[in-house]
Amino acid sequence: MAGLSATILGCEGQRLSPPEARFFAQAQPWGFILFARNIQDPAQLSALTSDLRAAVGRDAPILIDQEGGRVQRMRAPHWRQWHPALEQMAQAGPARAARSMYLRSRLIAHELRAVGIDVNCMPLADVARDTTHPVLRNRLYGSDRDSVVGAGRAVAQGLLAGGVLPVLKHLPGYGLGAVDSHLTLPRVAAPLAELNAVDFAAFTPLADLPLGMTAHIVYEAIDGDLPATFSPGLIGLIRDQIGFGGALMTDDLSMGALPGPLGQRAARARAAGCDLILHCNGARAEMEAVLADAGTLDGLSLARTDRALAARRQPEPLDIAAAEAELAGLVDGEVYG
Repeated sequence: MAGLSATILGCEGQRLSPPEARFFAQAQPWGFILFARNIQDPAQLSALTSDLRAAVGRDAPILIDQEGGRVQRMRAPHWRQWHPALEQMAQAGPARAARSMYLRSRLIAHELRAVGIDVNCMPLADVARDTTHPVLRNRLYGSDRDSVVGAGRAVAQGLLAGGVLPVLKHLPGYGLGAVDSHLTLPRVAAPLAELNAVDFAAFTPLADLPLGMTAHIVYEAIDGDLPATFSPGLIGLIRDQIGFGGALMTDDLSMGALPGPLGQRAARARAAGCDLILHCNGARAEMEAVLADAGTLDGLSLARTDRALAARRQPEPLDIAAAEAELAGLVDGEVYG
């Protein structure tokens, strides 16, 4: 659809107020993203996702970060509470880890679709190091490329089987980040050979996924000045070397890693080659600033977002009890916690 804003926006609370609905009807963001502040219980959440789509008059994609572990917006008692992904990978062991991650993501997808959410911001193809910042490390799938790729593919397949689009993150790799990009800008001084062999290489086998998210991180071997989200050189690497052909969104534009006013951030990200601008906190004045400079979807960006939406499908049948029993048999320890 032409004329859509190249944005994904958050909303303030658990219910969509009439002023918010009017604002979104005029703004026409491509999609929405939900956080814990927006979530109370299944009935409330289903109503909110329905109201968001009604506000824009179309079946807009609704995103969430439901990785399991620390980063999951839907929590007990209404939804399964998962251990961190890195813990599950270790408990399952190399032979069973990918299958366990498939079942995990398939069950997550079932919970998401039941409340009207059809995009989940995973898998993560960042490769863990001992120095990876704790905000990220136990969310990852392993410290070697093959484990990360195998689990990442399994996670994506589980989501797609459940009717949920995966978002590959954080392109082109955040595993060497030693600081929290929510607060400050990570800088990586690793040589290009290491980045090509490990970090960037973990994303290449997953480059066919429909959606991806950038990392707010500087790779000094390629662009010593700009984070990937603002760097034409690094966006070019994501497209040409890694081969990612899907719709590319920024990580949250309001994170502390990025310099400058929000409108300027949006314009710089679009100019660098990002298709979609992600703004998460639901603050009206901030969203207006982003909307003013994010532009609309056209050209290749429109084609990529249209292809992503075309990949949405109805969930395949799922025997929940059988999936839970199989997962419990694969993991040496508690699955939920």
